[in-house]
Amino acid sequence: MYRFLLTPRWMGINVFALLAIPVCVFMGVWQLSRFEGRVDAQRAADHRPDPAKEAAAPLGSLLPVTQQSSGRQAEAAGHYGDQFLVPDRRLDGRSGSYVLTMLHTDGGKALPVVRGWLPHGRPAPAAPKGEVRVVGALQPSETTDTDGVIASGGLPKGQVGMISGASLVNVVPYGVYDAWVTANKGTGGLTPVPAAAPENTGLDLKAFQNLGYTGEWFVFAGFVLYMWFRLVRREAEAERDRALGIEPAV
Repeated sequence: MYRFLLTPRWMGINVFALLAIPVCVFMGVWQLSRFEGRVDAQRAADHRPDPAKEAAAPLGSLLPVTQQSSGRQAEAAGHYGDQFLVPDRRLDGRSGSYVLTMLHTDGGKALPVVRGWLPHGRPAPAAPKGEVRVVGALQPSETTDTDGVIASGGLPKGQVGMISGASLVNVVPYGVYDAWVTANKGTGGLTPVPAAAPENTGLDLKAFQNLGYTGEWFVFAGFVLYMWFRLVRREAEAERDRALGIEPAV
């Protein structure tokens, strides 16, 4: 009765089911591992000392930025150069801009430093002259704009949409660190910007999206299996009807 499973048509259906079910299960397990990783990261963060209270370390010792070094106090020395505004940044419920100044270090690259925040309509104060020492929270390059602003295109000259070494090298003629620092003390009347939590950590909405995707992939696997059994049962009933001389219902 089930010889039809060996026909070319059913061989194709069988192969599809045999491939689709493991893929769905694999994707479900992968999404579950992403969620579990976020849970572990949250637990580690709960037991991690406040990075803002740790002693400042040289910038080079904290690079590249990881979940462990993100938010750590970093120190760097050099001379300030080009300055940009990063618009549409909110602080304490108010909208304004970050003042981003490039710090030329002895390492040959420039470190983007957020010297502080200012409300819309206020001119950005000039950066201090001469040799400066900056201490602040180390942050990884942003991967998305806060409000969907394009990193360079569509913004007035002197503004950037996000703080990223990959985007800043397109607007400055020198190398840029793939990290940035938010200074602990604002200068020129600027309000210091607190360090942001590392991306892709903690039990935020994205974490529970991973958990939701886990369920979806397992549902897909079950649906493929269910449909295969349903099609097999319907085909078997049709084969039985034909053997009895009964015309299968369309």
